[in-house]
Amino acid sequence: MRLSMLRNIVSPRRLALVSILLVAASGSAAAQSLPFTGLTGSWAGAGAISLSDGSKERLRCKATYQVSNGERRLLQSLRCASDSYRFDLNSDVVSQDGTIAGTWSETSRGISGSIAGRESGGLISAVIDAPGFSASLSLSTRGNKQSFSISSEGDIRNVTINMSRN
Repeated sequence: MRLSMLRNIVSPRRLALVSILLVAASGSAAAQSLPFTGLTGSWAGAGAISLSDGSKERLRCKATYQVSNGERRLLQSLRCASDSYRFDLNSDVVSQDGTIAGTWSETSRGISGSIAGRESGGLISAVIDAPGFSASLSLSTRGNKQSFSISSEGDIRNVTINMSRN
């Protein structure tokens, strides 16, 4: 009797369904535990910079991402230039349980500071701070496409960039 009850409870269909659910759950957990997967490599694109005087210029940008420490550490190098403006942004960020923290520097102006925020499902939202400067940052990656934006109340009001993987 017990054997027949066990067979009814653990039918091949139920076993297959449980297996599929376990694989899906473990895949989702693996994706969450590897926050910077898919960023590694070189990216290039264009965008715009808006300055506090109201002027706006087109930008050309290149980015390089290196991922290490089990996909939990991200090194970013972003270089952008317009006809009259240039910036070189570098960051070193570590993720733990959806929270990111690290440092950044803008080498052409000699400023640096901290970065802190959250990452989830291909989206990074953070605040970058330095003495006398604060900005919000957003980075969204979907496959081989990426959107990057920085907004502040300083001389640089807004930077938007759309890039593709090289």
